[in-house]
Amino acid sequence: MAEVLNTNNSMAELKNSKTLTPSHSGLEDMVATESSICFIDGPRSRLIYRGYSINDLANQTIFEEIIYLLLFKKLPNSQELKAFSQQLAQERKCPEKFIERMNSIPKTIHPMTVLRTMVSALAFFDPDADQVNFDSNLKKSIKSIAQIPTIIAAWDRIRNGKTPVEPDQNLTHSENFLYMLSGKKPEPLSAEAFNLYLVLLADHELNASTFALRVTASTLSDYYSGITTAIGALKGPLHGGANEQVLKMLLEVGAVSNVGTYLETAFKEKKKVMGFGHRVYKALDPRSPLLKEMAEKVCKKTGNEKLFEISKKIEGIVTQAKKLPSNVDFYSATLLYCVGIPIDLFTPMFVMSRIAGWSAHYLEQIGDNRLIRPRAEYRGALDLPFISIENR
Repeated sequence: MAEVLNTNNSMAELKNSKTLTPSHSGLEDMVATESSICFIDGPRSRLIYRGYSINDLANQTIFEEIIYLLLFKKLPNSQELKAFSQQLAQERKCPEKFIERMNSIPKTIHPMTVLRTMVSALAFFDPDADQVNFDSNLKKSIKSIAQIPTIIAAWDRIRNGKTPVEPDQNLTHSENFLYMLSGKKPEPLSAEAFNLYLVLLADHELNASTFALRVTASTLSDYYSGITTAIGALKGPLHGGANEQVLKMLLEVGAVSNVGTYLETAFKEKKKVMGFGHRVYKALDPRSPLLKEMAEKVCKKTGNEKLFEISKKIEGIVTQAKKLPSNVDFYSATLLYCVGIPIDLFTPMFVMSRIAGWSAHYLEQIGDNRLIRPRAEYRGALDLPFISIENR
């Protein structure tokens, strides 16, 4: 391997002491592990959950089926789905003392910060929190997947001076969340659209948050620590926070007639237009057209046609000018807004979906574990003479 610095022979000796794989900025295209959970075929714009194309799963499954698939490695039959859905529904309710803790949180705190803290606090109410065996982790996974929507909805109501709504065991995962958020049973199309969102974002291989979770899991740290790590990574605007920025952009543009001027300024100032391009998909994010189709339906249903037209025009100009197709964040922002999700809850919605994939990755990592410990390519000085503090 070639020397990084030519200061003296010490660098060459150091680097030759053990062969290191050449580094890639951001670990781009570096394979870090083997997994049977998710496959991204970037060149062909395909996303696969445990062998099933997302295009087949998107409009033919409910989120509960996807959770089951990711955790148990197969799609459930009707009896298995019924039993599993009932199990999830029974786990939705959080301990009263747990919910009471949120009343002491300042009402201005961002929901992702609250969610990160409260998910960590779930360990306080679990006597087996530090157990890392499979059965214990599976139990925690199912309970966390069920309770995270309750936490998010409860916080949104508490911060707005409202009483949290008890979960309804007779509703699906997507229906129940929208019900807990608003206190009203959701319109069928809204529930369908939200279910599609949950299905499409359930897993995405070794993205930043999932990789962060697997690093934590590889130390044999507990499940709640792993999920908290993932939430911290997802919180960043270059990961889960992107769709929040997309909606803010759409509202700032305000009208279809303003799109050209807005983008011209953005291009001139080299401002990043959120919702376009992807590290892995070089042609098309396969989730984007599915979300676009559903976003158009809910926009029409809710009287937000203008928002969809703005989105469409932005997509057309950016795709042509920058050769960047829209990604999952672009139309998911419009969809979430139209089903009644507050903008600062967009990233928590990501958590509500991705917790299924995170749980599967935690179980997989613990099941065949090796401590994740990469190396860095050192580019600093060597063998500097030490100078006493009096002479510095």
